[in-house]
Amino acid sequence: MPIPLLLHACCGPCSLEPLRLLREEGFEPAICWTNPNIQPLAEHDLRLRTLRDWAADVAHVEVIVAADDRDAWERAAAPHGFDRERRCRACYALRLAESCRVAHERGFGHISTTLAVSPYQLFETCNEVLVALAKHNGLTPVVRDFRPRYPEATRRSRELGMYRQNYCGCRFSAAEAAIERHERRDARKAKAKQPRT
Repeated sequence: MPIPLLLHACCGPCSLEPLRLLREEGFEPAICWTNPNIQPLAEHDLRLRTLRDWAADVAHVEVIVAADDRDAWERAAAPHGFDRERRCRACYALRLAESCRVAHERGFGHISTTLAVSPYQLFETCNEVLVALAKHNGLTPVVRDFRPRYPEATRRSRELGMYRQNYCGCRFSAAEAAIERHERRDARKAKAKQPRT
């Protein structure tokens, strides 16, 4: 008999491999959406719509839309600005605390997150937060390193025509991602100008 599990999801593309792999392990996930970090609101809504369309049409998995307390995010995470470790820890805590609340309220015994698929996330920090919050709520954290499956998730999401974002979600991550893209572009240009030996 499949084991019910609540899977916090940050977006549709990052949900592909965790859902598949967790089902292979004998879990039957329901997805929890709580992402008050995603800005602007149009981006938030586009990611949620992409997730819901895939969940209904392809994955056949329930999506529970939980609270998205944007004011709480501004109080807890935004003050850390570009201090990524502190900002992301506060952000993970807010999102995963709400997911744990939903899991406890709805009778799930296990909880996990799709944040563990992206190599751009702070993996250890995220899992520390998940384990602590799960314990506090009487839940079993299902910690998996889905990062090796990120290329497969990228390929599959492109094949499915899913919207793929180019930053984690908040305005600070958008700025950081833009800077990194410019630095990579500048490095490629500099390399192309070097004489061949």
